[in-house]
Amino acid sequence: QVQLAESGGGLVQPGGSLRLSCAASGRFSVIYSMGWYRQAPGKQRELVASIAPDGRTNYAGFVKGRFTISRDNIKITVGLQMNSLQPEDTAVYYCNLDGKVLGNPLSAWGQGTLVTVSS
Repeated sequence: QVQLAESGGGLVQPGGSLRLSCAASGRFSVIYSMGWYRQAPGKQRELVASIAPDGRTNYAGFVKGRFTISRDNIKITVGLQMNSLQPEDTAVYYCNLDGKVLGNPLSAWGQGTLVTVSS
């Protein structure tokens, strides 16, 4: 069974920072990309950032240098440091992992963690 456990969401004032963390558990034979998506009320889920096993990163345009994604391939964790948060960053943030379990492709999602940016 594959599980992704997220933590770190909450309420923060505009201009503040939060760090999201996600820990994966399961019998993975290989893990490809890990990343974070977000979904704001009334909007579709969108990519925030992803990171490949070799550390190559991909960020959405709206990040604009404010967020940093990182991963630990031994612990199978992925983090997202978010700085200079703005009200438009308010959303449920989801951790995602693409890999294989027993040779079968898998795309796993966490349950989501709410980030609210408000004064």
